Amino acid sequence: MSATERITAGTGRLADGAAQLAAGGAGEHRALIITLFAVFVAATLGITVWAGRQTKGAEDFYAGGRQFSGFQNGLAISGDYMSAASFLGIAGAIALFGYDGFLYSIGFLVAWLVALLLVAEPLRNSGRFTMGDVLAYRMRQRPVRTAAGVSTIIVSIFYLLAQMAGAGALVTLLLGITSEAGKILVVVLVGIVMILYVSIGGMKGTTWVQMVKAVLLIAGTLLITFLVMLKFNFNISTLLGRAAEESGKGVAFLEPGLKYGVTATSKIDFISLGIALVLGTAGLPHILIRFYTVPTAKAARKSVNWAIGIIGVFYLMTIALGFGAAALIKPETIIASNKAGNTAAPLLAQEIGGGADSTGGAILLAVISAVAFATILAVVAGLTLASSSSFAHDLYVNVIRKGQATEKEEVSAARWATVGIGAVAIVLGVFARGLNVAGLVALAFAVAASANLPTILYSLFWKRFTTQGALWSIYGGLASSVLLVLFSPVVSGKPTSMFPGVDFHFFPLENPGLISIPLGFLLGWLGSLLSKEEPDVKKYAELEVRSLTGTGAH
Repeated sequence: MSATERITAGTGRLADGAAQLAAGGAGEHRALIITLFAVFVAATLGITVWAGRQTKGAEDFYAGGRQFSGFQNGLAISGDYMSAASFLGIAGAIALFGYDGFLYSIGFLVAWLVALLLVAEPLRNSGRFTMGDVLAYRMRQRPVRTAAGVSTIIVSIFYLLAQMAGAGALVTLLLGITSEAGKILVVVLVGIVMILYVSIGGMKGTTWVQMVKAVLLIAGTLLITFLVMLKFNFNISTLLGRAAEESGKGVAFLEPGLKYGVTATSKIDFISLGIALVLGTAGLPHILIRFYTVPTAKAARKSVNWAIGIIGVFYLMTIALGFGAAALIKPETIIASNKAGNTAAPLLAQEIGGGADSTGGAILLAVISAVAFATILAVVAGLTLASSSSFAHDLYVNVIRKGQATEKEEVSAARWATVGIGAVAIVLGVFARGLNVAGLVALAFAVAASANLPTILYSLFWKRFTTQGALWSIYGGLASSVLLVLFSPVVSGKPTSMFPGVDFHFFPLENPGLISIPLGFLLGWLGSLLSKEEPDVKKYAELEVRSLTGTGAH
């Protein structure tokens, strides 16, 4: 099983284990799981309706009126970032591969340093609602906004598709639905809930949902961590020793190389995926728009600091989740439940609560399942908002209407875009419900790192950057990452591929980051040098002052 499938697409293969968990010890307690789901959905829909009544204009819909504090936004960023892939995928990777699995916890956390040091404050100062605002400030508006809008929507839809398919699989199997019509209906219902979140509540509703989800996730993880450590008398050495012993790998379980030391290709693939994850975070559209919800650049910086703290605590607790699962559950049991190990955390919750036949085990399983569902909904809402905002603000207002649309028309376009993008996600989610969606998540990170990040950094920090450079960087990074993933083992050529029955791959790596990210930077540099357009040095100077000081920031 590949790194990408195991870590970044935990939702994609959640179905297998969820079925067994639902049908197993928790079968008779399904009413409890349904009740928890219903309570959460009802509560969060109530929040979005309340927030929707306070959403008056574009600034409210896109940026929540810029009324959130640094701590609130940091909590929401955490909720947006800690997807089910992180929660379930990393725990499974550690449970099966020990040290090599924990490397991903470190990678996800380090990614935030890039966002903090390079992007958060300058982006908040320079833009208004979207990445296109920053790029268009010193370049030709229509082509640059079109490129930014296209890139944002493609990244969001691929990421969205993975979450949608995972949400549909999780709900379908935990509720015991077996018919194809029932499975399709679940995907449709999840999509409708997502559309309601965004179209009614806008950024305010989405932010509050993400904050609630972050609190639930941290609380649930804290509870399991406490119970695991209690079982081992709060001695981390005892926990690690037991995990190594039960894994069947011995000391090698606690050392690097168990998964990624096998071949040279696997080592290079690990580096490629790591680069994409670390650099892609600072270019993910649903993360970037969060910087606009705070009133000042100082609050933006503070929100990222809070996010690093919250996310850091969470990823430290994955030690207890992953190694706890390895210590208390046989690897054969985890693999039998789900080959990728994505059910390690729910299995651990069930085990630590008293076992498959106990009420305590069923309750903990129900709580963790509800948290996983909450996690997916929050990320889905953030992604939908990012893509609908980019369509309405960048494409509809500034390209199609050439800046002549009223604020009311802009918000209306964003709401209709939410319905349209949600419909696309539902249709693709229905078709992809039985597919391995690992490549789609990998593509989202690779595109963000290949197309969005180089363009943002060049715009903020290089005065020779031109419109042609921006277009080459965005479209070149976009095209190269899409093509390389399309012709990689993620899509064809392996039993774990998206289409296992055919083989048309020629690119050996499962993540294109090692190739497409440098290419995105190279094309931006080369396009600017070969451009006949003279860079607007005066505009760059204005942007530089604005990005560093906040002067003129909205």
